[in-house]
Amino acid sequence: MRLVIARCQVDYAGRLTAHLPMATRLLLVKSDGSVSVHSDDRAYKPLNWMSPPCWLIADGKLWIVENKQGEKLVISIEEIYHDYAQELGAEPGLQKDGVEAHLQELLAEHIKTLGDGYTLVRREFPTAIGPVDIMARDSDGGSVAVEIKRRGEIDGVEQLTRYLELLNRDPRLAPVQGVFAAQIIKPQARTLAEDRGIRCLTLDYDALRGIESDEFRLF
Repeated sequence: MRLVIARCQVDYAGRLTAHLPMATRLLLVKSDGSVSVHSDDRAYKPLNWMSPPCWLIADGKLWIVENKQGEKLVISIEEIYHDYAQELGAEPGLQKDGVEAHLQELLAEHIKTLGDGYTLVRREFPTAIGPVDIMARDSDGGSVAVEIKRRGEIDGVEQLTRYLELLNRDPRLAPVQGVFAAQIIKPQARTLAEDRGIRCLTLDYDALRGIESDEFRLF
């Protein structure tokens, strides 16, 4: 991972255009090829970014990040204050709390909780930015990505949005629908999810535990 603190301006050209005027920002370059631009607010969310697969061409103080769709993130650097690179090594993955992990297990076992005709593809479906909790198919055979939380908040919707953006670039999977599943979904998170075409599903942990499994039944 490379961390660069620099005074820069950023221009994005793709499905839309965006401009960030000259200011001091953090540039984050990850080993997966992604580049993101951060300010000293907005928590973890970048001001602009390019997700992999993409490539960075650095010509002096001009950085051009481009993906295979031809979208470009152009970073013009006036001055670099700090430039640091560090190899982080293998990521062991997020250790989820017991309830959240068990919800994933129960929902995978009783996948028809999502709807009639749904089938499980796999749990912890791998992507370049982390595993999707559950990948399933609906009754029409369409791909469905499910993000599971104990408490459904805006950051969980943002996480699922990033997964969907990446998964929908794969022609073998696209179009991929999203389901945001949690025991409690906050109103703001529900509003954001529905605005982005993501279905919300409230999970009853006790009810899921009480469903009789047919995994080992003969009849």
